[in-house]
Amino acid sequence: MSRMKMIDTFKDRQQTAAAAKARLVANLKSRPSADDPAVIARAAERKAVEEARAARRAARAEAAAAAELAAREAAAAEAEAAAAAESHARNAAAAYAAQQAERALALAAEQKAKRDERYAARKARAGR
Repeated sequence: MSRMKMIDTFKDRQQTAAAAKARLVANLKSRPSADDPAVIARAAERKAVEEARAARRAARAEAAAAAELAAREAAAAEAEAAAAAESHARNAAAAYAAQQAERALALAAEQKAKRDERYAARKARAGR
């Protein structure tokens, strides 16, 4: 077994760097060109995937707009129903108040009639 070199010299580092650079250049040269059918096929595939994503994005935006419109319509219908219920309650309260006032007037008239009757009876007894 030979011993490993423990200390690299400047020349060894230079040679290692040159070899690494040569490997990078070889990798770049071995890359297919832009007009290669495999590159064109991958580009077409990427384009198809992007178009599908855009279509899904548009469908999601359309669905969100439809949901927002439905929510607005539901809120408007709910507000209209609440306004109708409030109006009905207000009318019922006004009718109840009018009925109570009418009852109070009738009771007051009845009480006055009884009081007048008692007064007339008392006058009749006193005038005998």
